[in-house]
Amino acid sequence: MDALEDIVLEAEGLTPEKVKLEMLAKYPTKVARKRARQIVINKVGEAGDVPEIQANVRTTPGLIGQRGCCYAGCKGVVLGPSRDIVNITHGPIGCGFYSWLTRRNQTDADASPDGHNFMTYCFSTDMQEKEIIFGGEKKLKQAIQEAYDLLDPKPKAIGVFATCPVGLIGDDVHSVCKEMKEKLGINVFGFSCEGYKGVSQSAGHHIANNGIFTHVVGTDDTIREGKFKINLLGEYNIGGDAFELERIFEKCGLTLISTFSGNSTISGFANCHTADLNLIMCHRSINYVADMLEKKYGLPWIKINFISASATAKSLRKIAAYFGDPELTARVEAVIAEEMPAVEKARDEIYPRTQGKRVMLFVGGSRAHHYQDLFRELGMITLSAGYEFGHRDDYEGRNVLPSIQVDADSRNIQELEVHPDPEKYNPRKSPEEMERLAREGLPFNKYDGMMPEMPDDTVIIDDLSQYETDKLIELYKPDIFCAGIKEKYIVQKHGIPMKQLHSYDYGGPYAGFKGAVNFYKDIDRMVNSKIWSYMKAPWQKNPELMATYAWE
Repeated sequence: MDALEDIVLEAEGLTPEKVKLEMLAKYPTKVARKRARQIVINKVGEAGDVPEIQANVRTTPGLIGQRGCCYAGCKGVVLGPSRDIVNITHGPIGCGFYSWLTRRNQTDADASPDGHNFMTYCFSTDMQEKEIIFGGEKKLKQAIQEAYDLLDPKPKAIGVFATCPVGLIGDDVHSVCKEMKEKLGINVFGFSCEGYKGVSQSAGHHIANNGIFTHVVGTDDTIREGKFKINLLGEYNIGGDAFELERIFEKCGLTLISTFSGNSTISGFANCHTADLNLIMCHRSINYVADMLEKKYGLPWIKINFISASATAKSLRKIAAYFGDPELTARVEAVIAEEMPAVEKARDEIYPRTQGKRVMLFVGGSRAHHYQDLFRELGMITLSAGYEFGHRDDYEGRNVLPSIQVDADSRNIQELEVHPDPEKYNPRKSPEEMERLAREGLPFNKYDGMMPEMPDDTVIIDDLSQYETDKLIELYKPDIFCAGIKEKYIVQKHGIPMKQLHSYDYGGPYAGFKGAVNFYKDIDRMVNSKIWSYMKAPWQKNPELMATYAWE
């Protein structure tokens, strides 16, 4: 643990063990026993091993957690940012809200000749009681036809997303999609992503990966120009992140074939198997399609991180090392040398005002891990972190995959059986080259997880509840809390700033070099604002004045 952090915690009489006991104290015995396995005190061994954490298990009824549903993960996260796919929610209009754009995913419709951008529309079948009783397949067909007829130019593809009632009444969205695909002559595909499947939105990510791989990937064999072709997986262009990364890639001479799914198109998905390397940002949401691309097409993947200037430079150097081209290596180093002075200037100015400030991060995907690098560059201390829908390998690393037992909640998510394509399988590197690169520090199919890179005695919490949020803030008194929109106003009522790292509030981009500068400035403004001291009324901070009448 950082020396400064030691001093702070000792001064307040806190130990990580005491914090854990405080949070568990109010729970019934059975609940406390379960939550104890989801709240661990980090200890990193010499071999990089860490404690086992229980993750990807159902939220205990009665606890208010951060999680979304399977439908939200499938439609909202993975497919939502694709601009030229019409995404239709099959279900009641309440679920339809999430078929609108809700995460500040941005796109550049002018970049394609068709100008398609369906992301700002909300398509729903608006199921009523009649459809719940008699079935909604007829209405779904009408919705698909209506979307196709109304839009001009015509959509290239239509995706259909099943919600909870659809699964309960048994509507067959896949047969409807197959029928409409033959009728309209465009790609129409469905997702059985009913909200109750799995334990969180993570199940929806898996289903989306399966659907895209089955219906879209590999359907366009066009070989695009470019010497160094890459796919960027697990990047969703929140606040314009993908635009910044596209700028950097272009400067380095890298050709971006496809992004899953920030600023993405169906043609990019269809053509992604022609790239030379997959780069994974958010491991949890997209590792499935990365593994399948390697098995079927021989396309390897590496874990990268473009959140923070130092992580961006490191990731670019990883890409250059993979291709092993002196010209590319030189261009990458030139770009880093050109971009870093502005980053260092901003950091040096802000660092004295942020050094020693304390932060907590409870964000889905890999953000609770990646953003620690940005806070570290500001001299800030991460006291506690966790994922809302992570699995054990997101915490402990992929080396634990063989020991993870598949339970009933995970078993109902289909695992596709993938084999090398007899015509398109093309290993980009020989086994000997892969081994050499791994020895030189470029491992493939590897993610070390969040916990090995965090200090000892950090409190790691999976599926944080509202009560635990309040308790953590009460005990640790952090300077800033990072989570999602559901937690924002609860946290702010404690008198501390809350930074949304799901949709960035109104900020961003935060990825890459320019993104790092934006983040430094936003965090400086938030943690040093005096407005938070006014969250309590004067009589809440000071004793109430008492007086008596003169005649008493």
